[in-house]
Amino acid sequence: MFRRLRRRVLRGILLAFILVLAWILSYSVIPVPGTFYMLAESGRQGQMVDYQWTPIERMSPHLARAVVAAEDANFCKHWGFDLGAIRSAISEGGNRGASTITQQTVKNAFLWHGRSWPRKALEALLTPVVELSWSKKRILEVYLNIAEFDEGVFGAEAAARHYFGVGPEDLTATQAARLAAILPSPKTRDAGNPGPFVRQRAAQIVDGAATIARDGRASCFED
Repeated sequence: MFRRLRRRVLRGILLAFILVLAWILSYSVIPVPGTFYMLAESGRQGQMVDYQWTPIERMSPHLARAVVAAEDANFCKHWGFDLGAIRSAISEGGNRGASTITQQTVKNAFLWHGRSWPRKALEALLTPVVELSWSKKRILEVYLNIAEFDEGVFGAEAAARHYFGVGPEDLTATQAARLAAILPSPKTRDAGNPGPFVRQRAAQIVDGAATIARDGRASCFED
């Protein structure tokens, strides 16, 4: 009986692994239709969230550079985990995050939000799979499409029109930097009417974006 039970458990684990792998591989080529978090936000607000998939080729290059400069400057150099950032976060007592864009993409696309250990463990397991099966450009494309920029506003297309009344392809360097500046806390920061902190942070991001373009740290997502 225990032998049969063990076989069934192992088959279940194998089936779950195959399904998750198929899910991850499918998102390497098809637009993400939505996420668990979008569904939760839609239910909480009682209306559909503002979300429209847009290929990265139809986004201003300023946006990709700004988000990488703000969120993960070594995006092109690591394999999903930035060990240097992790060591720095630990040395500072864990007062700042060290999640890479790949980790955030995994969380947003496949998991739920929150700081639970089960979610972090799944994130750690799935991050290398995504790095191995997706290109860096694809990881960034998915991230830019499903990141939250305001309450009920997801992705570059909705954010550009919500804050600036333009398509994502027309974002200026300053506008892109302001969008990147609100990403850590999109419900409490405003890219369209920025306060002093967002303005200062955006100015730093503009400089950082120019730096990673010059030193080659944008090469993995720019043609």
